[in-house]
Amino acid sequence: MSKLTQQQKTEQSLSLTPAQIQAIKMLELTGLELEARIEHELEENPALEENYDEASTSEDSPEEHEDGSSDQDWELGEYASEDDIPDYKLRELQERQSFREEIPFAAGAPSLDELLLSQLELATPLTDRTREVARYIIGNISEDGYLTRTVEELQDDLLFKAGLDVTATELTHLIELIKTLDPAGVGARDLQEALLLQIKRLPAGELRQRAELVIGQHYEDFVNKRFDKLRSALSIDETQLAELYDYISHLNPKPGNGLSDGAEGRLAHFTPDFIVTERGGELLIFLTEEREIPALRLSPTYLRMLEENKARAKESRQSREAMTFLKHKVEQARWFIDALQQRQHTLRTTIAAIVAHQRAFFLSGEVSDLRPMILRDIAEATGLDISTISRVSNSKSVQTDFGVYMLKYFFGEGMLNDEGESISTREIKKVLTELIEGEDKRAPYSDERLTELLSERGYPIARRTVAKYREQLHLPVARLRRALPSQTKG
Repeated sequence: MSKLTQQQKTEQSLSLTPAQIQAIKMLELTGLELEARIEHELEENPALEENYDEASTSEDSPEEHEDGSSDQDWELGEYASEDDIPDYKLRELQERQSFREEIPFAAGAPSLDELLLSQLELATPLTDRTREVARYIIGNISEDGYLTRTVEELQDDLLFKAGLDVTATELTHLIELIKTLDPAGVGARDLQEALLLQIKRLPAGELRQRAELVIGQHYEDFVNKRFDKLRSALSIDETQLAELYDYISHLNPKPGNGLSDGAEGRLAHFTPDFIVTERGGELLIFLTEEREIPALRLSPTYLRMLEENKARAKESRQSREAMTFLKHKVEQARWFIDALQQRQHTLRTTIAAIVAHQRAFFLSGEVSDLRPMILRDIAEATGLDISTISRVSNSKSVQTDFGVYMLKYFFGEGMLNDEGESISTREIKKVLTELIEGEDKRAPYSDERLTELLSERGYPIARRTVAKYREQLHLPVARLRRALPSQTKG
C-alpha cells in the first residue's frame, strides 16, 4: 500500500498577464482582422469608445508611451480627458499631411464556389435538397480546382454534418455534372484527370487523339519524360513527340485558376502592412493600418460613473457591485488601448530595424544587395523577443518601390564567398535559378555540375546544399528538366 506524503518544492514557470496575452494576440492579427477586432470590442465594451474630436485635440494629447508598457497601477485621470488621443493616432495625423499613397487593389470577382453554383443552376433544375448537396460538393473543391474527397467521405460528411442521406449514385451524378462546367478540368481528382477533361474539350484531330492516349494510358512515362518509350508506344518520331509535349503544356494544371471561397479568395484587394519608399536618398516608413484605425479612448461617462460609485462604495452593496463592474470594463478597455499601442510600437520598431539592416536592398531592389539576416539580428537590434519578431515577420508584408514582399523574405542564413564577403542564401538561389534557366535543355546540368558552376562564380557550397536549394525553388532534377531537341529550337 502506497504511503501518502506531503513535500514542498520550488519551481519556476512563466505566467502571462491578461494585458500581455492581449498584446500577443493583437500582434498576430492582419489589418482586416484588427479592424474587425476593434469593431467587436467597441460593441462589447461600453467603456471603450471612439474619439471623434481628434482633429481639434492633437495639441493636448497625452504623453507618448514609447515602450508600449502597461502598468496595472494606472490613474483614471490619465485617459479621462476629452482630449485624450493615443500616440499612434497622432503619428498618423502627422503622416497624412506629408504623405499620400494609393494601395493597389484588384476588382472584386466571384469565387470559384459562386461561379460553379451559378453554372449548375443554369445547366440543370435543382431542388432545395440537390442544391444543398451540390453546394457541399463544390465547397470541398480546392482553390486549384480539385475534388480529392471520395464519394464515401462526402456521404459520411453529409449524413453527420447536414443530416442528409445521399446515395453514391446521386453524388457521382452531381460530381460528373460539375466536371462539365467551366473552367475546364474543375472537379478532377488529380492532375491526370484534369488534363484529360481539358483535352476532351479541344477541337478534334490527330494531335488531340494522341494527347488523350498519352495522358490516359502512358501518363507515368509522360511526366517522367521517358521519350524512347513514348515514341515506341505512339509510333511517332521526335518532332511529333515534341509537338505533343508543347500541345499538352498549354493546358492548365490548376483549373481553379487560384479562385477559392476561402479567406484569400474573398479578399477583393490586398493591402500591405507597411510602405517603404525612397525620397531624396532617404527611406520613409509608413504603417498603413494606422489610417484605418479609429482613435480610441476610455469613455468619460463610464469614468465619471466609476468615480461616483467609488465614492458611495461604503454606503451600499449595490454601489460596490456597480463599482466592481465599471472598474472591470474600464480595465478591459485600458488593456485593449495599451495592447493596440504596443502593437503599433512593435510593428514600427521591427520594420525600422529590418529596413536599416537591408537598406541597400530597399534602395536598389537587387537581390544581390540582400544581407544575411536572422531573427536574432532583429531581436538584438530592437530589444524584442525572438518569438515576437517571428510573429511579425510571418504574418506581415511590406510594399517597396520594387514590389510587395512578405517580411520573412528578408530573412535568411548567409555564407562567406571566396573574397570573404558575407552573402545571402537568397542571392545564391537567384544565381542557381539563372544557371538552370540558361542551361541546354537537351543536356541539363546535374547537381554536381551546378555545384562546380556555383563554385566558379564564388559560391563554394556542397552538392547536397545545391540539391536542397533546388528543391526549395521547386526545380526538378536534371532528368525531368530534359527536353527534346525539337523543343529547344527557336
